[in-house]
Amino acid sequence: MQTRDEDEIRVLVVDDHKAVAEAICGAMSSEAGLDVRAAWSGEEAVEAVEAVADGSPDVILMDVTMPGIGGLEATRRIHSADPEVKVIMLSAHDDDLLKARALEAGASGYLSKISPMDQLVDAVKRAHNGQPLHEQEEVDRLQRRLRRRRSLEESERERVGRLSGRETEVLQLTAEGLESQAIAERLGISHATVRTHMANALTKLGVHSKTEAVVLAIRHGKVAADGSLA
Repeated sequence: MQTRDEDEIRVLVVDDHKAVAEAICGAMSSEAGLDVRAAWSGEEAVEAVEAVADGSPDVILMDVTMPGIGGLEATRRIHSADPEVKVIMLSAHDDDLLKARALEAGASGYLSKISPMDQLVDAVKRAHNGQPLHEQEEVDRLQRRLRRRRSLEESERERVGRLSGRETEVLQLTAEGLESQAIAERLGISHATVRTHMANALTKLGVHSKTEAVVLAIRHGKVAADGSLA
């Protein structure tokens, strides 16, 4: 970034959709006291913070979803490199888990991309001044939800890990669209044995249908959606 008045807040808007970044920059540039620039990737944002010779941004408006280094990972790296740089995550999705992960990564706040411009400007100034963007009650609620989600994911991983090799094969072939008789012929076992393996898999996974079992196995990498065993 170029030399500017010491009282100005350096703002970097990061979004892989240039039209979005430029629109935000254009709208914010008219605000007195802000020096606003754009970047198109998480990599550029990290480089802007690390290139201290050019002056790090004070506040970064960071898109969550981008190719390469996404917004969450970029925020982690920036927070690690310079905790004084404030990051505000922007997203088109009002997702509590994303909010929680953003705050955990070191973001000062999480706002919608369609927030009114005066709200974005106010958030930039508040973050720069070290003021919280979210009530502590909301932060605590988001953290509790993230902990519950992680506990659930860990429980699912543990259950998926109990699957035997044959149960995994049956689920994989089910994922590929084969019915029980076709699976039996493919594996060289009886139809009844296939049904037993599936019943055992459902019990281990704690689900009630083949579809739930397949989805869970795919989610945790035990079964591949592309037709190959993980």
